Amino acid sequence: MSKQFFEHINRFITITEEDFREILPFFDPHTLNKKEMVVEAGTLSNSNHFVLDGCLQMFYLNDRGAERTVQFAIENWWMADYLAYHHRIVTDFAIQAVEDTQILSITYDKQVQLLSFFPALEKYFRIIYEISYGASLMRMKYIYDLTKEEMYFHFTEQFPEFAQRVPQYLIASFLGLTPEYVSEIRAKKRS
Repeated sequence: MSKQFFEHINRFITITEEDFREILPFFDPHTLNKKEMVVEAGTLSNSNHFVLDGCLQMFYLNDRGAERTVQFAIENWWMADYLAYHHRIVTDFAIQAVEDTQILSITYDKQVQLLSFFPALEKYFRIIYEISYGASLMRMKYIYDLTKEEMYFHFTEQFPEFAQRVPQYLIASFLGLTPEYVSEIRAKKRS
């Protein structure tokens, strides 16, 4: 568990194993069952979550009460409502385990402490946030430029690990499609 996180950090910055032993206690490990909630909408967004194993989804309920998935996170990805986390306010988003999942969580206060003790981690988190922001921009580009069918095929081709692990109704929600439309697209491709 900790080796995976150590290696992930070292993909972006260099830390020693000794430093890592001091860093790890800032994080709380959690084991989640499939469909277990990590964060409820309407609660304080106080933690950032690193996925060790499994898959998380972030979603909100629209005006009609339907879930709209806005993000997924699999192994070695981070997930939080970063705006609410940064401002330490209530989030409009919920985070839920899509499958049995193991995460490391860090609270805002612990992250502030961690960064004061290990300033090199500022660079690590900056890179993580930049990658996350860039992925959000690309998603917006696809929403504007691709047809719904093209968006579905682009997503399943670019992220086959999601297409195989995540239920189709969640992929449909993430792409702004109905599950029925996804079934039509898939049937049309097979024929």
